Amino acid sequence: MITSVHGILESMGADHVVVRVGGIGLQVYVPGPVTETLGAVGQQVTLYTIFLLRDEVPMLFGFPTLQGKRLFDLLLGVSGVGPRLAMGILSAFAPDEAAIAIASGNTDALSSVRGIGKRTAARVVVDLQAKLQKEWEAAAPAAAGDTHGDVAAALQALGYSTPEVRKAIAALGDEAGLSLEEQVRHALQQLAKE
Repeated sequence: MITSVHGILESMGADHVVVRVGGIGLQVYVPGPVTETLGAVGQQVTLYTIFLLRDEVPMLFGFPTLQGKRLFDLLLGVSGVGPRLAMGILSAFAPDEAAIAIASGNTDALSSVRGIGKRTAARVVVDLQAKLQKEWEAAAPAAAGDTHGDVAAALQALGYSTPEVRKAIAALGDEAGLSLEEQVRHALQQLAKE
């Protein structure tokens, strides 16, 4: 079993990267936003991986953190959730965000992911909620009090997509002294610039 890959980032696609390890190029499927954070082609990268054999086709899925790998593995254990849907969730949300959405029973957030309807979202919550409440219990209280979570909810209510919201929140930085309204205003100004 291949549990991790460490090598030179050779190329990047929309949903995969090629990592050269000992003269061999391995194609590793990654969540979409990961390609933006890995660095430049030619740099060393480490990905925690899961090897799957689907319809006799070997596939390697990689994540920059062990949390991402663990959540992907848990999602695959849910009936009706295959690698495509699991990667869809991890492309739409960071691992902590996805875990908090599942642990808090937020089926609306999960069903906003392409390919996941209300029933599948409910099944994910029923199957994984208790596990994730234990594993990510430290992350959930921090996010519940996080005003950026409120900003994200406000932006999504205004119709902005998850990637747009994520960029606007990242641009906010640490503006904890501002009120929620001021943070939303700054985020909207950032979105208007793009």
